[in-house]
Formats: sequence, C-alpha cells, structure tokens
Amino acid sequence: MRVYSIPMRTRFRGITRREGVLVHGPAGWGEFSPFAEYGPAECARWLAAAREAAHDGWPAPLRDRVPVNVTVPAVGPETAHAITAASGCRTAKVKVAERGQDEAEDLARVEAVRDALGPAGRIRVDVNGAWDVDTAARMIRTLDRFDLEYAEQPCASLEELARVRRRVDVPVAADESIRRAEDPLRVRAAEAADIAVLKVQPLGGVRAALRVAEACGLPVVVSSAVETSVGLAAGLALAAALPDLPFACGLATLSLLEDDVVADPLRPVDGAIEVRRPEVDEAALRRVEIEDGGWPGRVAAAAEFLDAPPVIGAVGR
Repeated sequence: MRVYSIPMRTRFRGITRREGVLVHGPAGWGEFSPFAEYGPAECARWLAAAREAAHDGWPAPLRDRVPVNVTVPAVGPETAHAITAASGCRTAKVKVAERGQDEAEDLARVEAVRDALGPAGRIRVDVNGAWDVDTAARMIRTLDRFDLEYAEQPCASLEELARVRRRVDVPVAADESIRRAEDPLRVRAAEAADIAVLKVQPLGGVRAALRVAEACGLPVVVSSAVETSVGLAAGLALAAALPDLPFACGLATLSLLEDDVVADPLRPVDGAIEVRRPEVDEAALRRVEIEDGGWPGRVAAAAEFLDAPPVIGAVGR
C-alpha cells in the first residue's frame, strides 16, 4: 500500500492537492482515493473498486480507444480558451456556478470555450448541484446560446432535476445523484435525467458499474474522480466494456494534476485515450509518495465496513 499526494494545477472541488492510496495485487495496481468528506460506509465502495483492480482485473474491452472531453475548471476566459485549444479534444466540460463567482463569469468562460472549439465542437456544463430550479432553468437557456450538449447536475435533488428537465430543452445529466448502485434506478424512476454519469470508484468497481449501466437503461458517460492513471485505467476499462458509448467520456483529467505515478500517463491524443493499463513507475511514485497522511486508517475503516457480515433483515447499506 503506497500513499500519494499530488498538487492540483487549479483549485478543484475546493482542494489544491489530490491524495489517495495505491494497492498492488496479482492483477495489477488499484487506486483508493475517496474525497476527505466521505465516511467509512461510502469509502467502502471505493475500496471495493481498488480491490477489484488489484485482485480480479476487468472485463475484456469492446473498443481500443475512448473519446474524451477536456475538463475546464472555473478559470478566466483566456485560460479556459487556452486549456481547450491545447487539449486536442472536440468536447469540453465547463465548470460553472463556482462559489464566489457570478453568472457573467460563467458566460464568458463558456463563450471562450465555444470560440476555442469552433462551431462543430461540443460543450457540456457541470454545475455540481449549485443552482436552484429557477436559476437552473434560466441559466441553461442562457448558456444554450453556445449550443449545449447537456447540463450536468444543475440542482442537488432528484425532485429538482426532474422539474428542471421539464422546463428546458437541453438534456440533463445526473452525476452527484448517482453514488450508489440503486441511485440510477431512482433517477430513471423520477424521470430526473436523460443521461447517467458513472464513476468506477463510487460505484464499487467496473463490474458493479456495468450492472448499474444495464439496469438504469440511460445513455452513460463515464467520468473520473480526478485520479492518477491507475484510477483512470479503471474508468477506461468501464467505458471500453460498455455495449454503447454515445458520448465522449470525462476521463481526460490528468491535466488537472501536476504529476502522475506512471511513466506513460493516460493522456488524450486527438480527442481519445487508448485503452490500456500503464504500470506504476517506481521513480514517479517516489516523487509524490508521502508517509501516511491518515490514509492507512481510512483504508482500515473502509475495509471493516466492507468486510462486515450483512445484518439479517437489512435492506442495504
């Protein structure tokens, strides 16, 4: 078990460093990197994904390349334009509704990204649940002047997502509303979204995420949790194993990190990432390795919850 800490190029989700644990097993390396606010019960699924990667491996791929979007943080328009232009991607996911910023800044950022992509590129905005229903409906209509592909998690709750979806023509994607295997079924039942954004670690592994995708019956976008190439390889394995992949995936997130733990990082070329599993490089890992950072305790707490025997009569965790 090796603990890493990598600086972020830009503040993201309120953090300036991305930290986690890499574990090694007979099938290769796995990553356990839940965010700081997650408790043992939620972390248990992230640990299940790391165990799957390290001990079981993943299903055979159906494709050898996965189209991806560039992720544009809540930066100024000039930086947003530069990030998009340098990415080589034809799809961009633009962060909006950042705390402390106003709507004019969101408009300027999305406009800059549209200019960088040109008329044929695709733009999706990611709100992280920050808007209320009226703001979401108004802002989605306003931002759609730049021809939005979809709006991701415009509001926090399923009921709000459903109301927004009835008021706008732009498709709505659910991300934060999907954190457990049963969540996509609730999203579909509530008619709250047109698209499901799935992430391997929060759902407990590639196979668990494939079951979720099949059960929810919605088009899927595979996204990362801002991982190293070890975690991104699991996302690629999920995207490569899906029968249909109608949208570019949110797996080109290494650009958000200052470093990586492999010698040949999973970066996009011409808007796609090759489906492969790079090996951890010892020299690269030593550059970012830290002694402890509290991570062994988080792993132990998650493992205790994950390995606990089921309570008779319990509906689920």
